[in-house]
Amino acid sequence: MSLCLFFAAWTAQAARIDTLMVESPAMRKQVQVLFIVPDKALGERPQACPVVYLLHGYGGYALSWIKIKPELPALADEKGMIFVCPDGQNSWYWDSPRHADSRYETFVAKELVEFADRRYATRPDRRRRAITGFSMGGHGALWLAIRHKDVFGAAASMSGGADIRPFPDSWEMKEQLGEYAENKAVWDAHTVMTQLDRIDNGDLALLIDCGEGDFFLPVNQELHRQLLARGIGHDFITRPGEHTLAYWNNSIDYHLLFFGKFFSPSSGR
Repeated sequence: MSLCLFFAAWTAQAARIDTLMVESPAMRKQVQVLFIVPDKALGERPQACPVVYLLHGYGGYALSWIKIKPELPALADEKGMIFVCPDGQNSWYWDSPRHADSRYETFVAKELVEFADRRYATRPDRRRRAITGFSMGGHGALWLAIRHKDVFGAAASMSGGADIRPFPDSWEMKEQLGEYAENKAVWDAHTVMTQLDRIDNGDLALLIDCGEGDFFLPVNQELHRQLLARGIGHDFITRPGEHTLAYWNNSIDYHLLFFGKFFSPSSGR
């Protein structure tokens, strides 16, 4: 186990931060993952804690979240949550139909969850497991939770690319899916908006969050409408803000509050 020196100054006063290389048999490679583990989950008598998976956006990496929200170690201790931040490269968290070494759906939803549950004092069930992310990671969080509702009980998205199809030439998506014009069926099959028939009301605790000035606002508003039309309960938040680090630094506080309520034994879920 290695401790990232960049964060060594925090270890004496907050949760422990581990940066590990986690093996992915599906991709035949190792993936860097940042784990933030509260004090209560450490020591000779660790207490099991719920886990929140935090996914980064396009161009990000395993350390993106701790740079956006340096208070995460203190929040881990305060809320008694383990945070797991994988490097998803620019995968959009799909199992790419074109690249065998880009199977991040399998990695996050299966291999990483199993690793975290073996390595740390987690609460290893969907009722104590949640996932969120920003931008590409917001898409990834919803994609993974909807398709793996047996693994995740709660999911949220901030500024998420809830529908990729209006952006066929952006963010390297065609590297994973092919050109949109020649592969419309593939693109249709890899967007969150077409996955909603997989869930019924109550299957997931859902939070959709987007800034009023964000270019992804229209697709998030459409996701909200589609969920309403299907009678799927969810929280929907918009507030002033754009597609920025400052917005996500603020958003994560709302998401942790939402997840904390979900994790509470009195929530009724």
